[in-house]
Amino acid sequence: MPRVLFTCAYDGAPWRGWQSQTGGCTVQDCLQEAFSRILHAPQKISAAGRTDAGVHALGQRFHADIPDSCRMTCSNWIAALNANLPASVRILDAQPVESDFHARFNAVGKTYEYRIYRGAVLPPHEAGRAWHMAYPMELSLLREAMASFCGEHDFHAFCARRGNEPEPLPPNFFRRTIFSATVHEFVDGNFISLRVHGSGFLYRMVRIMVGSACHVARGRMSLKRLRELIEDANSPPAAFCAPADGLYLLWVDYSSSRNG
Repeated sequence: MPRVLFTCAYDGAPWRGWQSQTGGCTVQDCLQEAFSRILHAPQKISAAGRTDAGVHALGQRFHADIPDSCRMTCSNWIAALNANLPASVRILDAQPVESDFHARFNAVGKTYEYRIYRGAVLPPHEAGRAWHMAYPMELSLLREAMASFCGEHDFHAFCARRGNEPEPLPPNFFRRTIFSATVHEFVDGNFISLRVHGSGFLYRMVRIMVGSACHVARGRMSLKRLRELIEDANSPPAAFCAPADGLYLLWVDYSSSRNG
């Protein structure tokens, strides 16, 4: 049974997140229904990771096992799925992979972007797509705060619990490596882009990192205190979570020897 790795993009606003759940209205449910209509049979897919309700994606990756009886090429699959999907979900790419490849377990890195709009009035077409922060912020502090996350750390203070974590927690459950965390201005300074590339991310980790860095940039928390939260494995959780609106999953990385 051939396995295919798909890349998709979606507007997170209409959906209750990626992960399939009772009541539907998730991106995974939507995609599985499209597969089922094409194959005339139920179809399960496995993604590189979940995104929350309202979070967008430009490069989510998932794999599916295609029945041997189906002779469609990867190009055929892109066209067929897009014809059966709403405009808010698009298949961008499809490529064959080895039968033991897994979209989640073979991932070696992910890149997220968080978009902030600083103007006095949020343009209506940006509603649900950027965090409106019309407050003074010191960008040099914002850059220092984001750079503080780089390296391998215990990020227990920068995540939330889903409630289904294994007990007891495995060793190094909260340890992740951030390869880069950068801040960019564009469109006359009204937009700020915070881009984070890491080995993996905990539940709501990027949103809490961004919220904490913005509190530093607004003078509501010192840079020293932020670094204490990062370095102290016993520190209390950070209480600053940015909204889902501005978060985009940009890309998922795989080692070149494992994907097609």
